[in-house]
Amino acid sequence: MAGRKLRDVRRPLRVVRKLTHLDSQGRVRMVDVSEKPMTRREAVARAVVRMKSTTLGAILDNKLKKGEALAAARLAGIMAAKRTHEMIPLCHQIPLEVVEIDFRPDRARPALEIQARAVAQARTGVEMEALMAASVAALTIYDMAKAIDRAMVIDAVRLVIKRGGTSGEFVRPGEPSNPPD
Repeated sequence: MAGRKLRDVRRPLRVVRKLTHLDSQGRVRMVDVSEKPMTRREAVARAVVRMKSTTLGAILDNKLKKGEALAAARLAGIMAAKRTHEMIPLCHQIPLEVVEIDFRPDRARPALEIQARAVAQARTGVEMEALMAASVAALTIYDMAKAIDRAMVIDAVRLVIKRGGTSGEFVRPGEPSNPPD
């Protein structure tokens, strides 16, 4: 790194567009949502866990030594959504009204797709809650089945749908909008 100058982190960042989580000096801050209207917010996120076909079969047939992986992952995802504000530093605590976790096995890949849906009447969105739920459900699947398949891959964690608020609706192009069966 000889000859390279490091930026003084105490100086404000030059920001081309206004970033909501930075104050006028470029410092990280929690956004003030107190003036925003309460509206219905909904978000859907998905994640994929790729694995051996025998692992997927063991999960679906409830043959894992640790127990029912899908039930554990569903509960873990719901719990994670409710505690998102404790893990993501600038998230607001949101009174969630609905958190749903669904699974769609794909024996051809083989993989398990996880879908998380979060809904709240709030001043800010629930995207992070849905993403947290899908991620933690995927991690729980890994934990439940790692004894038979340590090569599993958690993949494609993404926001699929976001509704409500002033920024309107987002639907990921090319993504099926129907929930996993």
